[in-house]
Amino acid sequence: MSLWVDKYRPTNLSQLDYHSSVSARLSALSTSGDFPHLLVYGPSGAGKKTRVLSILNELFGSGVNKMKIDVRTFTTSTNKKLEFNIVSSSYHLEITPSDLGNNDRVVIQDLLKEIASTEQVDFSTGKHRFKVIIINEADSLSKDAQAALRRTMEKYSRNIRLILISNTTSNIIPPIKSRTLLIRIPAPSVNDIVQVLNKLSSKQEIPLPESETERVETLRKIAESSERNLRRALLLIEALSMQNEKLTPTTPMIQLDWESVIKKLAFNINRERNVSRISQSRSTLYELLSHCIPARIILKKLTFELIQLVNFKAKSQIIEIAAIFDERLSLGSKAIYHLEGFVAKSMVAIEDSV
Repeated sequence: MSLWVDKYRPTNLSQLDYHSSVSARLSALSTSGDFPHLLVYGPSGAGKKTRVLSILNELFGSGVNKMKIDVRTFTTSTNKKLEFNIVSSSYHLEITPSDLGNNDRVVIQDLLKEIASTEQVDFSTGKHRFKVIIINEADSLSKDAQAALRRTMEKYSRNIRLILISNTTSNIIPPIKSRTLLIRIPAPSVNDIVQVLNKLSSKQEIPLPESETERVETLRKIAESSERNLRRALLLIEALSMQNEKLTPTTPMIQLDWESVIKKLAFNINRERNVSRISQSRSTLYELLSHCIPARIILKKLTFELIQLVNFKAKSQIIEIAAIFDERLSLGSKAIYHLEGFVAKSMVAIEDSV
């Protein structure tokens, strides 16, 4: 039994319910005969991965859905063995090199070179064809990995096409951006999410109010709670439908535990600014990291919670501090140091603004 977010995932571009202009542009690329390297970027839950898989479906057919997971072992320059998961079909590979941290360059150099140096031939037509490599979280790649990726793009562009998926382009080096076609996928509007949820509710027969006004109000409340993240909205409505006999505009929304923890942490930082509070914050941050909440997500959520509690002067300083530590998180290896540093600096900024 699969989650609704997977069960009802569109498999081709014509099934997508929003951003029709982007879908039309991607569809034109798939039939152009000259498919370029792509850099698909946008916020989480906007539909980047769905659109990428849909365009692969239009390029190669349903064969791209017959995927398997392989575990490959890579050896670093210090003879350290690294295990790495690869999702693949006969036509494409999907990898997340950033899972290996600063060793992501090893995957880019060894795996991509191995695949790219092998020519793909369609024996039914005798024509040369390319293989697509999807790289998730491209904005988290180290600078060395991006440099190796650039060289691969230049040398093996005949045999492979790269599709980079990222939340932002700010961490991507200019040489890669200049060699790819940038496709921005904006976050869906609240109305877009309501439309998708309404269609889903009909298929799943979700118990919603009979009144059209109350029905739309209920779906809008769910859409707004998801912060324009469609994946989160689909997971939320599935969870709510399992916990409640009927969904109404007064149905309480589910708040994630880790979000509640960060909200409480921000309140305590603003209320009490001393060494003891920093020590207690460290324990909370360790707990969040141990539950696999990404450090950048913690930093972002904590920043937004803090700026809602402080005055205007402190807001601008906290945003500037967050930008500094966001960069340090991408460069460093110990996330707890940078998160704790952000907490300490924020305390100083709040104290100075009082």
